[in-house]
Parts: sequence; C-alpha cells; structure tokens
Amino acid sequence: MPARKIIHVDLDAFFASVEQLDNPKLKGRPVIVGGSIKERGVVSTASYEARAFGVQSAQPIARARKLCPQGVFLRVRMDRYREISRRVLKILSSCTPKVEPASIDEAFLDITGCEKLFGKAEDIAREIKTRIKKEVGLTCSLGVAPNKFLAKVASGMQKPDGLVIVKDNDKESFLANLPVGKIWGVGKVTQRELQQMGIYTIRQLGELSFSELQKTFGRIGARLYNLSHGIDRTPVLTDRKIKSMSSETTFPHDISERKVLEKTLYELSVKVSKTLRNKGLGAKSIQLKVRFSDFTTFTRSHTYREATNLTEFIWQRAKELLDKKVDLSARKVRLIGLAVFNLGAQRQMELFVPEKMQRLEVALEKIEKKYGIRGIRKGRTL
Repeated sequence: MPARKIIHVDLDAFFASVEQLDNPKLKGRPVIVGGSIKERGVVSTASYEARAFGVQSAQPIARARKLCPQGVFLRVRMDRYREISRRVLKILSSCTPKVEPASIDEAFLDITGCEKLFGKAEDIAREIKTRIKKEVGLTCSLGVAPNKFLAKVASGMQKPDGLVIVKDNDKESFLANLPVGKIWGVGKVTQRELQQMGIYTIRQLGELSFSELQKTFGRIGARLYNLSHGIDRTPVLTDRKIKSMSSETTFPHDISERKVLEKTLYELSVKVSKTLRNKGLGAKSIQLKVRFSDFTTFTRSHTYREATNLTEFIWQRAKELLDKKVDLSARKVRLIGLAVFNLGAQRQMELFVPEKMQRLEVALEKIEKKYGIRGIRKGRTL
C-alpha cells in the first residue's frame, strides 16, 4: 500500500495576523491579542515582532507588557477570526473532501490519490499557500508527510511562511534530533520521567524496545514507541464530534467572596448550557476549574447518570463541586471556569424534570434574542 499524503496547514500567528491584515498600520509592529487588555488577562496570540521580545501565548498580559511595553495590545475578536477561518477552510476543501479542522487556525488534509488531479503533494501545498495569501491575505506554514503526526511537526519547523516535506523513508532521520517533548502526548510529567532515564531526543526514545516502553509507561508505551519511529495511523476525520465545551472568567482582582464566585459560576452555566442547546447536545460530566492568586490551578469533576443542557441543572452541579470540593479559606481566586463533557444527543433527563423548567429556559432565550442579554435576568446574576 502506498504511503499516505497528509498536509498540516497552520496559519501564522493567526489572531495577530488578522489584526495586522485589517489595520495595515499594525504591520511590522509587535501586536499582542488577549482575552482582556487589562493586566489580569492572558495572551492568546502574539505577532512574530512581539515574540522577538519573549512574548508567548498563555502568558499573563502583565508579563507581556513588561517584556514589550511598546506592543499594541488588542482584545480578541472571535467572530472576525471565525469568518477568516471559514474562508481558509473553503480553499482547503477545494483540494480534497478530506479536511479535518484541528482548531480555528489549523487543519489536516488527506490528499492521498489527489495527485492525478492536482499534481504532486508539494505542488498542492504550494498552491494552498499561494491561494491563502492571495485570497485571504495571510501566510501559513505547511507540513507534508505520510501521517498526521509528522505533518504537524513539519509545519512548525520553518515558521512563519514555511513548507517542510517529510518523505516516508526519511521519517526517522527527520525526528532523530528533536526533543522528546515533540511527541504527541508527552507532557511535562512524562518528559521529566524520560529525562530521568537519560532520554532527551526522539532518537534516544526510539532505541528503547516496545516491551521496555510498555513496562515503564503502561498504555501510552505503545504510542511512544510508534511515534518515535514516525508511525501514526490516525485517520483524517472529516466529521469531528464536539468532545467538550467550556467557559471561564479571570477576575479584575483576586476574589474571596463566595457570592461573587457563585454569581460568576451561574453566568458561566448560562453560556455553556446555551451552547449545548444550540448544538442539540446534553452533558453528563461537569468540571470546575479554579485558579488561585498564586497561579495554582485546581480542577474537580463529576459524572452523572443523566445528561442535561438546562442552565439550572448545570449550575446546581457546578455549585455542588464548588461547595464540596474547593477550600476557599486560605487563598483568593484569580480565575474560575466551567467545562462540560461526555456529550451526546439531549434526551429528557428524568420524568420528574418539570416541563415548566424546560419551557422557561426556551422563553428566556427568546426574550434575550429580542431585547438583548439584559432584557431579562435572574436575581442571582445581579
């Protein structure tokens, strides 16, 4: 069977690049886009001009300001970014029906068999770069390889505006000197364990036998073995299911008042439940995320027998986690977040769920659509 041809497309510094596209005066300047331009927010994306000063994604805005005081700090405009992302996906879909959006700014394409129509894989990749630049106005970095793992690694090798091609018989030499952290699923803990074993590069990892890795790392041992040898059979999925939904808030100052936390948690429950209903989904599992003033992050979750997308039930479940699982006596809270997972098609929870409650949720949404988010509000949000 001939090797697959997979392309990974990664839009360069996406949010910041869109801001520079929309405002040409920002081109060449350090642009930092964050969830909030206040000191409490975090960096979502930094332009390459800002990265030269050490600004990185997920960095506190306050830290970014110290590193790059001359930077242009902008709020996230997600609707605009989604609009641009859809335009890029339209270009990608004209090359192959097998397109898997991995996030708002990246996607995998399986172009196996498309060469008879569009030419060699390298030619298809160059055409994609040209069209995105001409039709959208952005640069992107591409990796072309026999599988998704290699294509993803390759796309990050020559950013920005790069193109790296990995052939099937070159895959192990391509990976050899890269750090083990490049392996999918190798986080800080696993990387630390490997380094304690004297393993720093993928070549060193590949020298271990299958049985050694399985004995040391259990279930993930097989994946470590395969990926260290450039083996990845993961298909390009054109119909990816939503696995989770989440929302979080960073407070303008550290919070200790439980009523403020409960009010914020309710507002997050409203957002998440609305998204679930719009997708026709319900969630069985709830996860609470709390980040304290010392940046220690605490998560707790619980799975219930029945799924729900009703705000009141999600709120009650989240509040139960807050009440029973979080000790607020010692530290103040910097951020609170709510996530739902174990998603599936929504069914009526139980016979005892009042039909009035479900009708009330629908009525509230109709009023909000007509009169805005402040058209009607529950008392606990005041």
